[in-house]
Amino acid sequence: MSPLWPRRRNKDGVPAAAAAANALPASRPDPGGPGQVTVGDGGVGAGGDVSHNAIGDNSQVVDNRRQYFLPAPAKDVSWPVEIGGIPALATAFQPRVGLREQIDTARVAGESAVLTQVLSGGGGVGKSQIAAKYASEALGDGTDLVLWAHAADTKQVITRYAQAARLVSVPGATGENPEDDARAFLSWLATTERRWLVVLDDITDPAAMAPWWPASRTGTGWVLASTRLHDAALTGNGRRRVPVDVYSPGEAAAYLHGRLTDDGAAHLLSDSVEDLAAALGYLPLALGHAAAYMLNQDITVTEYLALFNDHDRRLDQLLPEGADAEGYGRQVAATLLLSLDAAQRTEPAGLARPALRLAAHLDPAGHPHGLWNTPTVLAYLGEQREPAEDGMAAGEARGAVSAEQAGAVLRVLHRYALINSDRQQEPRAVRIHALTARAVRETTPVEVLPQLAQTAADALLHVWPSLDQPYPELASALRSNTDHLHHHAGDHLWHPRAHIVLFRAGESLIDAGMPSAATTYWDALVTQSQRICGPEHPDSLTARRALSVSLGKAARTREAIALQKSVLADRARLLGPLHIHTLTSRSDLALSYQQTGRINGAIALQEFVLIGNARTLGHDHPNTITARLNLAGFCADAGLNSEAISLLEVSRVSSERVFGPLHPMTLNVLNNLAHCYQQAGREDEALSLREAVLAGRERVLGPDHPDTLGARNNVAHSYQHAGRTVEATALLETAVADYERVLGPDHPSTLTARHNLATSYTDAGRTGEATALREKVLADSERLLGPDHPSTLNARHNLATSYANAGRITEATTLQEGVLADRERILGPDHPDTLNARHNLAILYTAAGRTGEATALREGAFGDRER
Repeated sequence: MSPLWPRRRNKDGVPAAAAAANALPASRPDPGGPGQVTVGDGGVGAGGDVSHNAIGDNSQVVDNRRQYFLPAPAKDVSWPVEIGGIPALATAFQPRVGLREQIDTARVAGESAVLTQVLSGGGGVGKSQIAAKYASEALGDGTDLVLWAHAADTKQVITRYAQAARLVSVPGATGENPEDDARAFLSWLATTERRWLVVLDDITDPAAMAPWWPASRTGTGWVLASTRLHDAALTGNGRRRVPVDVYSPGEAAAYLHGRLTDDGAAHLLSDSVEDLAAALGYLPLALGHAAAYMLNQDITVTEYLALFNDHDRRLDQLLPEGADAEGYGRQVAATLLLSLDAAQRTEPAGLARPALRLAAHLDPAGHPHGLWNTPTVLAYLGEQREPAEDGMAAGEARGAVSAEQAGAVLRVLHRYALINSDRQQEPRAVRIHALTARAVRETTPVEVLPQLAQTAADALLHVWPSLDQPYPELASALRSNTDHLHHHAGDHLWHPRAHIVLFRAGESLIDAGMPSAATTYWDALVTQSQRICGPEHPDSLTARRALSVSLGKAARTREAIALQKSVLADRARLLGPLHIHTLTSRSDLALSYQQTGRINGAIALQEFVLIGNARTLGHDHPNTITARLNLAGFCADAGLNSEAISLLEVSRVSSERVFGPLHPMTLNVLNNLAHCYQQAGREDEALSLREAVLAGRERVLGPDHPDTLGARNNVAHSYQHAGRTVEATALLETAVADYERVLGPDHPSTLTARHNLATSYTDAGRTGEATALREKVLADSERLLGPDHPSTLNARHNLATSYANAGRITEATTLQEGVLADRERILGPDHPDTLNARHNLAILYTAAGRTGEATALREGAFGDRER
């Protein structure tokens, strides 16, 4: 790191720093002693920010008037001069190279650097430590004057300036009036040729500081300031804001390694260092306290992390004031919330604390700004608004809070660095440091929690879109915020019943194509629901039904069937066989039967569902039409295509009469009818219907709706059947791009679209491209769905086909043998896909000259299909 200024030498040719070292006394006298060169009190944060408990301003109160006792002016100043006492650097101080580059850029441009924290609460990100490092280096580089002033109180800054004026013999400094002497000192700083650095630490009132901001018209001096505030008054006039964030993961780990090793406690280190740093939010202050705690208690990083993750323990136990080994002077939780009282007094007064409590129970990584415009949050803020300090009654303080006021309180919290509010970061526009959130939760009264939990849950549900897929980032943010709220609010989301947002989050995981994560989620929700509500409560049955659906999506079909049978039995016993929920469970079981090749069983179940829905809800009810759609699908799978077409044509007439020709239900009926027409060889009718469905969905649902993407894919499929390969390929390439953009590259529907495109490449003779694409689909399916998922088995089968088309018979045969073995094991020997795999393997054996094996397979497959 190059020095801020070139080194200076005195008239004798001796480096100024060395001369000063010889001139200064070996020990530093008390602050304010006459004639001393160094004046100050010191104090340093634990890897964080400086905290001065009682700064020595060399004054006392006499007869209610403050009298200042300033040192006598120095006749011959011995340079350099240090005023205010530069704090010592914390153990294992981190250089923070990237941050220093920003500060140096401001310095080179001749601008004051104002260090403001990005997000942590009341401090602890290391602003003062960075300033102390610069001040120490400035003295070492021969800077003539380094002044450190604690700027939380402007009077203390004035006192420091007045002291400096007398010590360096500023013209006009008489010692009679501190403000006059301070102004004289500012004039001297503006015009002197001597090099100087003024550090204004912890500015809390930018307006009060405005007249006392130093400037250098000669370019020999600069100002380095720190503050917790995000206030526009601190920038402008040659001042540049430099955001100071927490440590990077590497810096945090390096700090813990250095701190423990330097104290001879390397044995406390473990592989959990990175995990602990993340749990502490990489906050320098917290890392310093945690390291001291581990040293004092002689416990390892892993043991401490286990204690920290035990949320029955409070921060003041885990990061106690007694672990302040660096002289910070405050306990971590208190430091993080230091600005909250000031924020609470700022207009709109009385809203900062309830708003911060709400944010603290959500995901620290951020939630949508739109939550703060919801009716439920505005009502909560009005109910929880605290009375002002001017004696206003509590009842008068409360009332309706506008969306404008809610936005204003977010800006107040942002200004005091208690949250970060930035709409450019949607859908995670409002963030809070994890430790600040924990400190807030630990101080939130128990009686507030029920309303707070319901408010946050209502707000999340209010902003949740009816369809997730076009908004994957928003859906992900809402799911994570629901998880955090549920974790922190606990049973408060279960009274009087489970909040709907808990079920919406689970459905969202299925919609996002994450069946394994959905299964884990629903399994936990079932356990909690049964504990709180009992196993036969409607919420418990709903959760169990959702778990069975996610098990089916995750290809854990046997488990899904067992659970679906159990839920069906319970619902039939408790609700009756024709209740809408009972019929839904029967339909779930029918779908699982169809997935396992038990088509006859699926048809029998679905016929009962259709009759039950028609009897209880009517022939034109959406549930009845859906039941008829499902039954038609099962009939088509069983080769009963005529029966399927009859069912769908009845549904078409019913749906168009009740809902209209462009209703999504009607378009679904037409889509399924087109499929059956194509199966029946009625190509022109199928294509016409599919084009109509695509046009209708684009008009009604929009071009990016998942159903619209599916319709576009189906039209391409019809083009393929009609031999219009070029058109089909172009449409499928567009479909793949749309799926990747809307649903993401890893969504199951995206993988299916890639498979269809590969088939089109094969039809077009683009074998190499088809093979490469199918290899990618298989790798993605194995990674995302697992090696035994039916879609993965299909991808493996399709790749074997591509290898065969490319003449790679040996590779194709090996792959297809694996497919057959897996399908027999997973789906059973009689599943239609298993029979198909057996037939295809026979073809490959024939191509490889293995005629006997091929014949045996064909005869077995023929007999199985007849049976």
